[in-house]
Order: sequence, then structure tokens, then C-alpha cells
Amino acid sequence: MARRLRVSRKSAYQWHQMWKEAGAAALVSRGPGGQRNKLSPYCLNKLAEYLDQGPAAHGWVEDQTWTAARVATLIGQKFHVSYRVSGATRLMHRLGFSPQMPVRRVAERDEQAVERGRRRPGRR
Repeated sequence: MARRLRVSRKSAYQWHQMWKEAGAAALVSRGPGGQRNKLSPYCLNKLAEYLDQGPAAHGWVEDQTWTAARVATLIGQKFHVSYRVSGATRLMHRLGFSPQMPVRRVAERDEQAVERGRRRPGRR
């Protein structure tokens, strides 16, 4: 039966036990797992507005990229809620944004050496 349901044998056994003890009501979904969202729907809408305004509107003038670390800081400043960088990344994706990494260029770059490296045999 577990194979037909494409679950582990342990899960199938646990579900069967729950069904035997409490009936079909015990098998009803409890919703998505994981931690509940820390921000209310109102706060999520407000955060999307802040993100649309751009980083400069919130004090980051050196470049116009929203990094996950900046978004986590913004959430802390505006909503007094702490988010880890990974959580801020997931939240941004949910809102339709993607974190950007600022471009870091080497101060002294040898373009000829870079081009030789690209043409080296065995490289894709």
C-alpha cells in the first residue's frame, strides 16, 4: 500500500494506526507545516511597498540592490520582528521579489589574463 501511495512504509503504518484509533477525521490535513508567518497580511503589503520604493528610500544609497540581509534589517526596523537572511529570502520570493547580490569587481583586473583563461583548452 505504501508504494501505491508513494510514501514510506512508516508513514503508511502511522496513518493506518491513526485511522484505526480515531477514524477518518484523524487523517484530515492540518495545513502546511512549518512556522507561521511572523508578519500579518497588512505588514506583508506594507513591506512590498517599501521594497518597491527601493533601497535608497531606506538609507542604502551606495547601490540599488535589495539583498536578503538588507531586507531582514528593513523588516526589523519597520516591524520590530527579527528575520534571518534565509527567511528574508523566502519572504521576498513569496512577495515576487528576488534578492540581488551587489556586483563586486576587482580593483585591478587583467582583462587579457581573464580572456586567456576563458580560451584555455578543456574549459567550457
